[in-house]
Parts: sequence; structure tokens; C-alpha cells
Amino acid sequence: MEEKKKLALEIIDRLKKEYPDAECSLDYNEAWKLLVSVRLAAQCTDARVNVVVEKLYEKFPDVNALANADVDEIEEIVRPCGLGRSKARDISACMKILRDEYHGMVPDDFDALLKLPGVGRKSANLVMGDVFGKPAIVTDTHCIRLVNRMGLVDGFKEPKKVEMALWKIIPAEEGNDFCHRLVYHGRDVCTARTKPYCSRCCLADICAKAGLEESERQ
Repeated sequence: MEEKKKLALEIIDRLKKEYPDAECSLDYNEAWKLLVSVRLAAQCTDARVNVVVEKLYEKFPDVNALANADVDEIEEIVRPCGLGRSKARDISACMKILRDEYHGMVPDDFDALLKLPGVGRKSANLVMGDVFGKPAIVTDTHCIRLVNRMGLVDGFKEPKKVEMALWKIIPAEEGNDFCHRLVYHGRDVCTARTKPYCSRCCLADICAKAGLEESERQ
């Protein structure tokens, strides 16, 4: 465990230098909009979500408008993000709860967020960290792939297991930004759809997977 903590701190330090301005790649200026976007982002790119929500907010500019909207109208707009029907239903139900139970505001309590339709641990952590500045670890696909590759976790693929393992080795105040930097690194260097670009990776000399592959070549 101590070795993993030491490795985690070194990785955090290097990624800070590599991606000093890393932040959430979903566009939003209000908490409820982040809830909408993160639901639409399931099996869809953030770039596409950012385009689609512009049309959604033009027609439904606040929580009340979206809560009162017909699900079919929401679905028509969000369909390009995939899974349009289920996403539209979740967004509608979520906005209704925000309107009726929270005066249109997003709760700053993790368990309360988890009770909202369409909100899982990943989404709740993202809101807690980005909106409220509280400790958070967002285990998206980039995070899960990279922390396994780096050797910070040992073969865990389930998001909650990865999250729990990282809480033990990542300083609480670093978790949210660390996960954002993993997204940048996963898109630019340690890619999933191509072979990772280890030759230009700032972590190559300490990454467990890169070290293993290097030894296999020798």
C-alpha cells in the first residue's frame, strides 16, 4: 500500500506539470446543466454532448422548463447522443425532483445525488468535485484503464471497486483534478483505440504496463 501511495503521488505530480489546466470537458455554467450533460455523455463523446445541449437549453433554459417539458420533446433533441428515450426519461424525472424537492437547486450531498434518476457514482462524484469543490474520484473509462495500466490498482474493472481502491492511495484534495488529468492523458497519450504512445509519455519510466512491455522487447 505504501508503495502505491508513493507511486500515486509521483504520477499526480507529473500529470500536474503535463496538464496544468485540466478541467471537465463538458460545458456547463450551472450545476443542473452538468447533471444533464453527464447523463447524455453515457456512450457518447463529450464533444457531441456539448453541441446537443445548446439546442436543449435554447428550448428549455432552466430547471422548471425542462421539468415541465414533454419527454418526447426532450428525446427529439437528445437523440444524437444515443439511448435517447432512456436519457430523456431520466433527465425529465431528475429535473422534476430538483423542482419539487430542492427548489430547483442541485443537492450538495453525495447520497442525495445518487437518489436522482440517471445519477450513478461517477456522475455524483463529478458534481461533488466540480460544482461543490468537495473530495471526489470520478471513475470513468479513462480512469479505470489508466490506473490499472499504471499499477495503481490490481486488475479492478468495476467502477466502484476502482474508486474505493483509489480513495486509499490518492489524497482527498487531489482526486478530482487527478481524474480530469487522466482523461486528457487517456485521450492524447495512453489511448484505447490505438497502441499507447509510451515513447512520449511522462510516466513511461514508472508505469507498470510500459515497463513490462519494455522488458518483453529486450
